Amino acid sequence: MRELNFDAAVIGGGAAGMAAALEMESRGLSVAILEREDHLGGILTQCIHNGFGLIEFNEELAGPEFAERFEDKVRKSKITAFTGTTVLDVETDEEDKVLVCASTHGVMRLHARAVVLAMGCRERNRGNIRIPGSRPAGVYTAGLAQRLVNIEGYIPGRDVVIIGSGDIGLIMARRMSWVGCKVHAVIEIQPYPSGLTRNIVQCLNDFGIPLYLSHQTTNIYGNERVEGVEATPMENGALRTDKAFRIPCDTVLLSVGLVPENELSKKLGVELNPMTNGAWVDSTLMTNVPGVFACGNVLHVHDLVDYVVEESRRAGGFAADYLAGKHPAKEIRVKPGSNVRYVNPGRLDPSRDNKLYMRTLIVKNDAALEVKLNNKVIRTVKKNHVQPSEMLSFTLGPADLAGCEGVPESVLEISIQ
Repeated sequence: MRELNFDAAVIGGGAAGMAAALEMESRGLSVAILEREDHLGGILTQCIHNGFGLIEFNEELAGPEFAERFEDKVRKSKITAFTGTTVLDVETDEEDKVLVCASTHGVMRLHARAVVLAMGCRERNRGNIRIPGSRPAGVYTAGLAQRLVNIEGYIPGRDVVIIGSGDIGLIMARRMSWVGCKVHAVIEIQPYPSGLTRNIVQCLNDFGIPLYLSHQTTNIYGNERVEGVEATPMENGALRTDKAFRIPCDTVLLSVGLVPENELSKKLGVELNPMTNGAWVDSTLMTNVPGVFACGNVLHVHDLVDYVVEESRRAGGFAADYLAGKHPAKEIRVKPGSNVRYVNPGRLDPSRDNKLYMRTLIVKNDAALEVKLNNKVIRTVKKNHVQPSEMLSFTLGPADLAGCEGVPESVLEISIQ
């Protein structure tokens, strides 16, 4: 078995993994990327639509173009990328993390002093949402359908219903229309869409595809192949079975949410946040396991890859600081207040600027984001519109956090009014 040594290892070769690795390499560290697919780029390689890179590159790119920009940087760097390599286990202590990997070249053990988790996320499936009915062919997750159409060149069906209004599902509504399929409806259980507003407009409204809000899919019909679905409206939280209707189709695509891919994190002993299904992290994006950091969609599901890169670049910098013996002397605990689902990271460093990401629980116009430090309002940020599908972010610096001086255990609370 081969024994390899690096300063840092990054698990996952998507946008998050490449951004973190490039930042660490720029600090003079030896870095390895471990990617289970045969190529870098992650999910971006199958996202052939545009809309990527407006923040990172100040231009609109398709997913593969965005990924290629980072792949080119990795190729020109001293980073060692192991593709076709799956991390099976991680043995860790304060000084040494040993990653046991299986690859096309056999099993190897890779030693690193720091590890960055960047495994991304996976789709929730029919079993997660417990839709009644038989188990016919023709039920896919939206991401799998995207891969079949964009990478493999197969069309999964002709008459389509999409359950859930997540961004991948909305994009696939447009994509299936482009390849000549009929998308009959998008069914969403919530009273508001789960995807970005721009995708509602460009992928549904522009193609005349109806969106049924506050509707639950109560049955999938068919024996060998899907024949239709039953949609039932919800009023005041109760199903109106008397108003249920059937939509004939031969294909069902599920776009019912994403879950951070943290099976390996659990093996490591990483503590997870039940609100995000990602790790609890401190102000440096380090988990409760010393020397193990998390970033991107494995930490919390982002809406834009530009934000993934931004966060992951910081994670790489924090990992480099950790290896240089730098860590905050004091941290402030962060907790979500009213109408806030979560805030990441879970702690702040009062000595520097801190970028915070959060999601709201409500849809509201003319909202106010209220920040309290030890029960005293230190900032109010006006927002024209907030909704759960769009991530919010802002920065707090030393001037904002000066009120923590002399307080042994300060607490920052963020609410939406």
